[in-house]
Amino acid sequence: MLSLSSAVNTLQLFAEPTRVRLMALLAEEELTVAELVSITEIGQSSVSTHLGKLRDAGLLRDRRSGASTLYALNDGNMPESARQVWSLVRGEVKDTVLDGDRGRCAAVLEARQRPDAWPDVVAGQMERHYSPGRTWEAVARGLFGLVQLGDVLDLGAGDGAMAQLVAPRARSVTLVDRNEKMLQAAKARLAKLKNATVRSGDVHELPFADASFDHVMLFNLLAQAANPARVVSEASRVLRAGGNVTVITLGPHDHLDVTANYGDIHAGFSPTRLKRLLQKAGLAVGTCDVACREKRAPHFEVVTAFAGKPGELDKSP
Repeated sequence: MLSLSSAVNTLQLFAEPTRVRLMALLAEEELTVAELVSITEIGQSSVSTHLGKLRDAGLLRDRRSGASTLYALNDGNMPESARQVWSLVRGEVKDTVLDGDRGRCAAVLEARQRPDAWPDVVAGQMERHYSPGRTWEAVARGLFGLVQLGDVLDLGAGDGAMAQLVAPRARSVTLVDRNEKMLQAAKARLAKLKNATVRSGDVHELPFADASFDHVMLFNLLAQAANPARVVSEASRVLRAGGNVTVITLGPHDHLDVTANYGDIHAGFSPTRLKRLLQKAGLAVGTCDVACREKRAPHFEVVTAFAGKPGELDKSP
C-alpha cells in the first residue's frame, strides 16, 4: 500500500504533459536528448529537466553510447505504482500531439541512419540544440567581429564583462558604475585593454560633456535606477548626433521579490513604456520589443530597444 504522500508524488509525475509525451516516445525507442528536443520541439533545458525527474523516480533508464546518452522506459524496474498509472495513461490517452510526436520520431530515426543525420535533425531549429562550439557566447563574439564601433559608453557596467566583448571593436569604451567592488573587478578584467576606461559615477548625473559618445549601452540598468527617465535623458545628452543607444531590460513582471535580490527596484518595462522613455529623451526608436522569454520559471521576458539620435554619426578616427 502507498502512503498518501507517495501516491500524490506518483500522480504528479504524470500531471505534466511534457513528461507524458516523453514517456510515450521512450516506450517505443531509445532516444537522445537532442532527438527528443527535435521531436517534441521543446527547449533542451526543459527536456533535460523532465528526463531527470522521470529517471530519478525510476520511470526511465539511461545508458551511454559513445558521446551520447540514450533514454528509454525503465520497463524492468519501474515502481509498481507508477507502472499501473502509466498503463492506464498509455491505454486511454489519444491525442494529436502524441500522433505528431510519433511522426517526427519516425523521421528522426530515419535520419539517424545517414552520415549527415545531425543537420537533418536540427534543420529549422538549430538554436534549440547544443553542438560543440555552438554557444550563444561564441556566436556573440563572432558577430562582434563584423562590427566597427566608435566611442562607447557602458552605463551600469558592473565588472566589465560586456565592455570586454565590445572593446576590441571600439575606438574607446568607457565604463561607469557606482559599486566599488565591481569597479575594481572591471579594472582587473580590462587591464590589458588600452582603449578602456573605468570610472565611478552616478548614471543620473553623468560626468561627461554633451555629445561625447557614439554609442551608449544600457544593459539591465533601468530596473535598478531610481529615475529611469533621467538615466535615458542623460544617455541621450552625452550621445553624438547619429549615435545609438541600446537597451536591455526585463519586461513587466510580478516577481519583484525575486529581482530585488539583484538590485532591481522596478518590476520591468513594457515595450510601449520603454519606447516612450526613449522618445521623450529625443531619440528615434528603431526597434523596441520582447526579444526572448526565459525557459526557467518564472519565465521572465527580456525587452530590447535600439534608438538613435538624429543627425550624422561622427566617423572621424
